[in-house]
Amino acid sequence: MVSRIPDGHAELTAYLSVAGASEAIDFYTRAFGAEEMSRFTTPTGTIVHAQIRIGGTILWLSDEGPGLPGPKTVGGTPVTLYLFVDDVDTMFAAAVRAGATPERPVQDHFFGDRTGQITDPYGHRWTLATHIEDVSPQEFERRATAYLNRTD
Repeated sequence: MVSRIPDGHAELTAYLSVAGASEAIDFYTRAFGAEEMSRFTTPTGTIVHAQIRIGGTILWLSDEGPGLPGPKTVGGTPVTLYLFVDDVDTMFAAAVRAGATPERPVQDHFFGDRTGQITDPYGHRWTLATHIEDVSPQEFERRATAYLNRTD
């Protein structure tokens, strides 16, 4: 049985989109003593997913990309709040009933989470997730590469 939250993570994990993710990781390391845990880059060097630990908190980040603008692009801080819950389908439906706007339907993903994304009535973007499979770093890289190279 897989834990609904991956080991080392809390129920709420911040994911930052930035212009210059590699430089941001360096800054967080210098400024806050962050420890880089993982980094997945495209052949051109774009960071599509990295994880750092600041104290007891794991922070996720990536370079800007489609649907993930950075602060300079939008003139503010585009933060996606990633919230692990016991039952993403039930929580997603409850959020929509409470007034959230659905952005992406709930579905299983190659990285081992079942997620759906909403925007709350105040404009904050949330990804609701239930962890459904532990994926090794090697399997993640294999699946991510296949995902990035798909033709659909």
